[in-house]
Amino acid sequence: MKLSGAMVAGVALLLGIGTTSVAWADPEPGSEQAQILATNFQLPFPCGQTWTGNSSGSSAHESWEIDFNRGSSAGADLGDTVVAAAAGTVAISAHQGSVNGYGNLVKIDHGGGWATYYAHLNSRSVSAGQAVSQGQQIGTVGNTSKPGNNISPHLHYEVRLGTSYPSNIQKAVFNGVTFGYPQQAVTSKNCGGSATNPYTPQEVCGSGYDVIDSAALGSDGTVYLLYNSGNGNNCVATLKAKSLGTATATTAYLEVEGGTRKTDSGNFTYYAGPVVASASGTCVRWGGKAGASTYNSPLEHCD
Repeated sequence: MKLSGAMVAGVALLLGIGTTSVAWADPEPGSEQAQILATNFQLPFPCGQTWTGNSSGSSAHESWEIDFNRGSSAGADLGDTVVAAAAGTVAISAHQGSVNGYGNLVKIDHGGGWATYYAHLNSRSVSAGQAVSQGQQIGTVGNTSKPGNNISPHLHYEVRLGTSYPSNIQKAVFNGVTFGYPQQAVTSKNCGGSATNPYTPQEVCGSGYDVIDSAALGSDGTVYLLYNSGNGNNCVATLKAKSLGTATATTAYLEVEGGTRKTDSGNFTYYAGPVVASASGTCVRWGGKAGASTYNSPLEHCD
């Protein structure tokens, strides 16, 4: 969702985010974009595997739940590895018995009210209270359920936000892209927990901006300077590389020669910025901070 400048300013002031610049550094809380990007989920299968998800045939028949298979026969997926879609803490690892149809269930809490459910497992390899990393094996595909419920092996997968079932079930997102409901084949990018920032500096600054300079902030992130030749504006954005999805101190600033420095600074989940100023034919100072690393440019880019 794109916000107008007035809307951005109003929301930023209301929530007390940023400092001297009027900038929206993360999606609006509760918006679809915020939900899509909140935890940087990956497919719950090992890197490189392709699985077909189906929501219309979901074993629980609630919106946005997905049943996954990849084999050509009913029992082909039995025993295949299931991994954590994101890092978190195991809240449930148990056979649900006659309580519901989940059978062997693992639930992982990811913080902020987010949780993922992995049901019908043939086996479970984690315990309640255990911390797990993204891509860590948590069980295997199975067909366990309540007595008398005969189902073919598959993984039943859910993403939930909050506790009001079933309205808390969310659309599943893998590698920053919403699952193509009702059915889609998806290739796993769950490659050893190497999560990447789902944003680019161009997405932060908007259409027409191109990167003209950048500086690494150690291993914590990168600060970018962009320019829009159509309107003569510069833009600065700092993209995090660590603690993605968790609000941590991040800063971006831009100072046009002879003008007042504009800064966006706060606890952000993915990036700080955009910080925008008109600077056609004028020198600028720019920089930012992520983690313990800071970059401050000299007066430059005077064209």
